[in-house]
Amino acid sequence: MARSLRRRSLIGTWLLAAIAAATLAPLVAPPVASATTAHTVGQLSLVSTVTSVTYGWQRAQVWSDTDPTWPAEHYLPTGRDNQTGQPERLFGTPQPPGSQFILFQAPGATTNSGPPVLLVMGAGDSVTREYADPNLGGAYTCGTAVCPSTGLMQYLSGEGYRVFAVDFANIQGNNFEWAQTISDALQVVRDETSTSSVDLVAWSKGAFAARMYVSSVAPSWGRPYQGDVSKLVLIGNPNGGLDYTFAHGTEGNPEIYPQCGGSLNGPSPSQSYMCYGVMYTEPDLSIDSAYWTGQRQMLARWDGTYGVDETQDTWYTTYYGGTGYTSTSNGIQYAIDHGSLVSTVQNAGIPASVPTYLLCGGAPTIPGFYNENRGPSDGVVFIASCEDTTGIANLAAVTLFSGYNHLMLGWEPTAEATISGWLS
Repeated sequence: MARSLRRRSLIGTWLLAAIAAATLAPLVAPPVASATTAHTVGQLSLVSTVTSVTYGWQRAQVWSDTDPTWPAEHYLPTGRDNQTGQPERLFGTPQPPGSQFILFQAPGATTNSGPPVLLVMGAGDSVTREYADPNLGGAYTCGTAVCPSTGLMQYLSGEGYRVFAVDFANIQGNNFEWAQTISDALQVVRDETSTSSVDLVAWSKGAFAARMYVSSVAPSWGRPYQGDVSKLVLIGNPNGGLDYTFAHGTEGNPEIYPQCGGSLNGPSPSQSYMCYGVMYTEPDLSIDSAYWTGQRQMLARWDGTYGVDETQDTWYTTYYGGTGYTSTSNGIQYAIDHGSLVSTVQNAGIPASVPTYLLCGGAPTIPGFYNENRGPSDGVVFIASCEDTTGIANLAAVTLFSGYNHLMLGWEPTAEATISGWLS
């Protein structure tokens, strides 16, 4: 178990336990909902408005996309990816329909004079922890020992931007649905600010979904890009994909498999795993299952560039498929063939009308985490993947902060100033 405690991931496989705990943090005071109006925007319906939200937000609204073809949401039977804390209270349920989302408003969202900005969350997290209170989960949960209590939301709001942020119904959801929700949120922000386009700032898995939307990589029931993004900022995005889930053997399985005492909300590379001498099969926990479609969509092979971590248990059969001493895996190529969208997104391309900015980290130093150690990375995403410009027609800037890890990119002051400068 000592080694497995080091290996947690927000976007690859295993969630950092402290960050998962951050989403469970209690409210200072319960939210009070105002009277729900019959207001609609396009095919969207306003479910509720809450004015007593915490962590610096001014207001939160729950919206529902009324499209009858929106697919049913997949939640693990164990409840691992249920909403908790403030998001659960705002949604009114731990398992909201995938067609719903929370749109937060920062102070000055409708009164500041700067451009409107929409912040997008990453996997297994929330916009509150990422952008409003990086200290929500306590020490080390922001990537360093001391975490600030304010973030990019307050910084941009203080600079005069009209800041909004979106939380998704399923914190590990399908990126096709996340991309459609981003489109919905942009539609509401445009209506609230009387503008035709919005600056889109997205982190990690949310950045992958944001790029999908702007590239018109849409599901059959969805809609393509609506021409409503002024600038696109991708923070720590795996533009070239990632293979972290498979590349380090079964190191994280003890934290995932319940038979080993695990409960982390993240996918396993395995179909079966041995706990205390007994082999257990858990198809729902495998990245190949429908519950982890969003993670599978970001997969790409990097073994040809950086090899595979041969120090870990059953490394070969985990990555390439087969039965090892303690596990069985279909391998990464099987998962890629059954859902990866990396090549699709790159080939679709971001239109030249959208200036695109890439913010990347270069420090594999996330505390309490088995950092990506096969090549230069931010601890999760290879620098080469984050800086991959394939399919970006209008590359406005690529900035690498060599001293920042994956979790620091959304709040570190120099990163905040850089993002603000891009948006000005």
